[in-house]
Amino acid sequence: MKLVVIEGLGKKETIQKYLGKDYEVLATKGHIRDLPVKTLAIDFQNNFAPKYELMPDKKDIIKNLKNKAAKADEILLATDPDREGEAISWHVANILDLDCNKNIRIEFNEISKTAVQNALKNPRPINQNLVDAQQARRVLDRIVGYKISPIISKKIKPKLSAGRVQSVALKLVVDREREIENFKPEEYWTITAILEKPEDKAVPFSAVLFAKNGAKYKVGSEQEKDEVLKNIENADFIVSNVKKSVTKTHAPAPYITSTLQQDALNKLGMSLKKTSAASQNLYEGVEIEGEGKIALITYIRTDSVRVSPEAQAMAKQFIIENYGEKYLPEKPNIYKSKKSAQDAHEAIRPINLNIKPSDVKNSLSQDNYKLYKLIYERFLASQMSDATYNSVAIEIDANNYSFKATGRTLLFAGYTQVYQDFVSKDNEKDEHPDQELLPDLNKDDKLKKDDIKAEQKFTRPPSRYTEASLVKVMEEKGIGRPATYTPTITLIESRGYTEKDGKQIKPTQLGCIVCDTLVKYFSDIMNVKFTAEMENNLDEVADGEKVWQNVVSDFYNELKPKLEAASGDPDRVDMPVEVSDVKCDKCGAFMVVRHGKFGKFLACPNYPECKNIKNIDVVVGTCPKCGKNILERHSKTGKVFYGCSGYPECNFTCWDKPTEEKCPHCGGMMLKKVGQTNIKFYCQNCNYTKYAPKEENNSEEQTEEVKE
Repeated sequence: MKLVVIEGLGKKETIQKYLGKDYEVLATKGHIRDLPVKTLAIDFQNNFAPKYELMPDKKDIIKNLKNKAAKADEILLATDPDREGEAISWHVANILDLDCNKNIRIEFNEISKTAVQNALKNPRPINQNLVDAQQARRVLDRIVGYKISPIISKKIKPKLSAGRVQSVALKLVVDREREIENFKPEEYWTITAILEKPEDKAVPFSAVLFAKNGAKYKVGSEQEKDEVLKNIENADFIVSNVKKSVTKTHAPAPYITSTLQQDALNKLGMSLKKTSAASQNLYEGVEIEGEGKIALITYIRTDSVRVSPEAQAMAKQFIIENYGEKYLPEKPNIYKSKKSAQDAHEAIRPINLNIKPSDVKNSLSQDNYKLYKLIYERFLASQMSDATYNSVAIEIDANNYSFKATGRTLLFAGYTQVYQDFVSKDNEKDEHPDQELLPDLNKDDKLKKDDIKAEQKFTRPPSRYTEASLVKVMEEKGIGRPATYTPTITLIESRGYTEKDGKQIKPTQLGCIVCDTLVKYFSDIMNVKFTAEMENNLDEVADGEKVWQNVVSDFYNELKPKLEAASGDPDRVDMPVEVSDVKCDKCGAFMVVRHGKFGKFLACPNYPECKNIKNIDVVVGTCPKCGKNILERHSKTGKVFYGCSGYPECNFTCWDKPTEEKCPHCGGMMLKKVGQTNIKFYCQNCNYTKYAPKEENNSEEQTEEVKE
């Protein structure tokens, strides 16, 4: 029997099916050896050697792994195809006393029969450069978390955290909020002429003022607006230029991790957590009626837009058969990855285009279906021909002012037959849409003026980040890597440094204070360019161009004097008291927010004279009995439960968290229970039950270390 070691339990069944009866698959469920939680575990005197230990919660897995390995004829390590997966294979090899220089490592970018069997034919040694890059990241994050977190906890309040990437992401959010606060709106006016061709019975069209005396012009005040209106009141509107052209738009590249996360939020309304969970399911395998468990997409942590020749050939055949040769470009579309991309994997794409989203809709959860459809259509579009338009741009003179009208009509759909780009409201033009139908006009045509519309507007501040736009800017600035976007953004929210205002992310008062304190003492750590350069250093370690210990040493030598200076500075930050709008029912004072063992609570500011305290209500749902709010509560021992706000009149309680989902059988409330390997959803009324795989943590998604 041959033993194949993988990471995620969710893909075990899919891989086992493709390997056959001569193989046994065992999942580590992520790392099984790591740095201990309670100590720094970095030997600074021994070239920053990390002191690994077996993870206490993986004892049973390690015991089983050793037993299986002892009986196996051959052991192959098939952890995920990234640096983190390489490191996990390296740890497993060390635990099992395997020779890392022998061909014990296999990898595949997709979980398909072809990919798995090809991997078996091409085993290789463990790539120590990739392992070293992961070790460098781990050690750097441990140093930052365990050395800086205690300092800010002492200066501000206990149990705060800092991180090499998380703190820079927080700074982006804080800086944007201050841009908004300091923004001074400027007045401007849009002036639109409603015109028509006298002999043409077509619908009137609109043209927007854009120039004065041949130079671009923006109306900046009501006085200027009045002057324009006065000067064009009796003016002739004469066509001065007509430009007709055939324009093309090129298909967008297939998804990488960041662009998928952005489109999933913008187009589907899916949060980073939902997108991460759904994409992991689609990659590992989902139950398809009549087919068993099948993986639908390729590896989901990538920054490369590269597409394999085999995938291009598959797309070519599919497009010809389903759309016709005119939808196929003369040469395959080739997309260029960013210079900073690791390019270790293909773009995210469907494994088999013949498995259409509509064919598997009934077998997939709503999130999985929506995301698969999005990935499927984007990849298919990326391999299709350009969309072609008839475009018209018309300039119209009225005295010394110039107006512009543009129009565009679709000649050939091309890739837009299957996919439409997302356009945010913030990016929409103030002018009329360019799809407006225009009459057939020629130079020197005189137009009839139907109306002039003047609208006062004010420049707007930049928008707060959403999860999608924060991922985008992190990618653009080189902060983190595909696997770290979701955990980083999730972490700063869970730490109370940011909060959601609808879909927008804004910093909390605590987040601003933490950010300012870190900038004061550790300006390099909080510098975007510095953080991006560190990612480049890690890439060079992975490429064998730098020694990981040297990268860590250079970093620590710069950090050490700043740690000493910050520790020696006695200054502390006085946290402002957060006053609520809840009055103390004992003395009438407005209660303040305090932090305790089980989270936030309300306390009377007149303590110790008045010792009144109250829970802060966290609403998690609507009571199925009386319709009032269900609140998160804590028992005397600190255990979380959920109860109706109408207690004692209504005694509804439950130990598992209510969800917004309704039972498909009886319409009752579905509850959620998180287990070790999966998530159970069940109805409290009729006991209808379903399960979803628990999202596995690829360790490159681990949150950054913090010593509290």
